[in-house]
Amino acid sequence: MAKDPFYVRFLYGTKPGRTLLKTLARPLFSRRAALFLDSPWSRWLIPLYIRLHHIPMGSYIPEHYRSFNHFFTRKRNHLHINLDLEPSHFISPCDGYLRVHPITRERRFCIKHIDYSLEKLLRDPVLAGRYENGLCLIFRLAPHNYHRYCYPDSGLAVKQVSIPGLLHSVRPAALKTRPVFLENARQYTIIDSEHFGLLVQMEVGALLVGKIHNHSDRLIIDRGTEKGYFEFGGSTILILAEQGILDIDPPILNASQKGLETTVTYGEKIAARRLERV
Repeated sequence: MAKDPFYVRFLYGTKPGRTLLKTLARPLFSRRAALFLDSPWSRWLIPLYIRLHHIPMGSYIPEHYRSFNHFFTRKRNHLHINLDLEPSHFISPCDGYLRVHPITRERRFCIKHIDYSLEKLLRDPVLAGRYENGLCLIFRLAPHNYHRYCYPDSGLAVKQVSIPGLLHSVRPAALKTRPVFLENARQYTIIDSEHFGLLVQMEVGALLVGKIHNHSDRLIIDRGTEKGYFEFGGSTILILAEQGILDIDPPILNASQKGLETTVTYGEKIAARRLERV
């Protein structure tokens, strides 16, 4: 896994950086940055960004980009979702880096020695109780990744929840020092899925991500249908699954148990519905 960039190590690993972070992590700063990134004055950043992150522009729909954010939220020519997958196959909702965390009987999971409470994450103790002994799938999107995401299964989007907060980085250096997912602004959807029980799919904002755009007008959803997109920056998607529902693909599970992330792609099979034991 690539080393955290200097600015992240400075902000989260030094005293001057942490002082500066008090301003940078506030949503007001990200909103002001977004004004520039939405403007035509930001277009000069596009070729620099493409070269820096080695983005294969032939994979995307050709457009004249009005601003950097217009470029950042670009759409692919083809999403490469294998619609012939078995209904029991669970797909990745995005491009990114995946790590799977077990949820304890106390409805907690641990990242980089920081303990996370589902009740605080969801702000709903009843809903949190459903995921006791379940799984938390964490997908970290880096700046070079495609920042649109989809539903992992068909079903009903029964409830949308938005929680305001700060906008910390989601890079590993930040996760070591801050309870990022409890502090950051986030939105989640409760999905009554066809094949995987009651899922929670949560989008978490990050440093310089001023907006999470979810297409919240859909009640009936289909696997692989776009759920929304992030504006500029790296960010994170969390999926909560109930106990005994998912069998994570062995390479992903083995890497997660070693504390490592696995590179995954939008629409790729990452798990399957657990078979009933007889």
